[in-house]
Amino acid sequence: MSKANKTVAEAEKEVLQPLADKLPEFDSLLPEIVRPAWELVSGYPLLSALVVAVVFYVLALIVRGVLFRVLSGAATLTNTAADDDILRLLRRPVFNTVFWFGITLAVVVAGLPKGEATLINVALSIIVMSWLIASLKLTGVLLKAFSTSSRFRLIEPRTVPLFDLTANLLIILIGSYALLMIWGINPVGWLASAGIMGIAVGFAAKDTLGNLFSGFFIVADSPYKIGDYITLDTGERGKVTAIGLRSTRILTREDVEVTIPNGVLGNAKIVNESGGPSSSMRIAVPIGVAYGSDVDQVCDVLLEVGRKNSQTLNYPEPRVRMRSFGASSLDFELHCWIKNPGERGLIKHELFMAVYKALAEHDITIPFPQQDVYIKTMPGEEAADADSNG
Repeated sequence: MSKANKTVAEAEKEVLQPLADKLPEFDSLLPEIVRPAWELVSGYPLLSALVVAVVFYVLALIVRGVLFRVLSGAATLTNTAADDDILRLLRRPVFNTVFWFGITLAVVVAGLPKGEATLINVALSIIVMSWLIASLKLTGVLLKAFSTSSRFRLIEPRTVPLFDLTANLLIILIGSYALLMIWGINPVGWLASAGIMGIAVGFAAKDTLGNLFSGFFIVADSPYKIGDYITLDTGERGKVTAIGLRSTRILTREDVEVTIPNGVLGNAKIVNESGGPSSSMRIAVPIGVAYGSDVDQVCDVLLEVGRKNSQTLNYPEPRVRMRSFGASSLDFELHCWIKNPGERGLIKHELFMAVYKALAEHDITIPFPQQDVYIKTMPGEEAADADSNG
């Protein structure tokens, strides 16, 4: 056994040995009917250790059953499910803490000639691992509760991945440090080795680390959020379905999911169609009418089409703008606002159809390119003229 392990074992025995020494004195607290049996058991260390283990097992069951039954009853008075999830996740570590602490005490009572420190370290490691696993799960439950609650929203939903990763790293570091201390391992050497390995891994995985840091900045800066419709400078357009620390996924209008590394998005020009003070989006429908048309009538007809569509918003209300004198048409644009940018294509289709029908109904001509060919003479007539002149 190393010097470090001896030090840890001695520290543990200093805490547990006084309790073990007082176990024979507990007979004064026991009922008369139980005292003879206890006096018989106390003379055999292994049997005493077994009794201690059984007693702490029963005590762990009582704590888990009674305590959590009372807390569960109080949790039913609330409208949120977060407290129920928290109690469910705490049941196992609380039980393991009571039971395995009893095991460590039983090991000391048994007075084993060798392996005592190892068994105690294993029991304490199980306690630490139970709380480590429960803490990792509790982080997700608490972050979800604090980000979705309408009354006590302390965390913005877009920053949940950032807080989740940070909390998990801290929990793992604290748990790892506790395990190293339990087993008497000096963490300084491990940290130095981890620093050297970190440099090597940084060079080998620079792209992955670049995506990771870009993910941090995207979550913190929030150029877009889940549910937004974005358009990239490379042409991809779709709805953001997930924002991870390594990549972002968007669902295109063709129902194809595209995964884009965050390092690419961090250096790309992104058009957020759902951004701004309002989630509504303006669409423009270009229309050309023939010269000579009544422009006031054209404006009234186009406004009526925009107002009749059930998908366009009343505020801001539709509007018409004349844009230019085209080569063969007067160019107008019908502007309408829609709630969901994902419906842009469908609504523009409906507006184009309605505009065409409305203009035809009011005898307003939509010009189209035409070519007129003027022929001075026909090929046969030219030959006949040459013969007559000869």
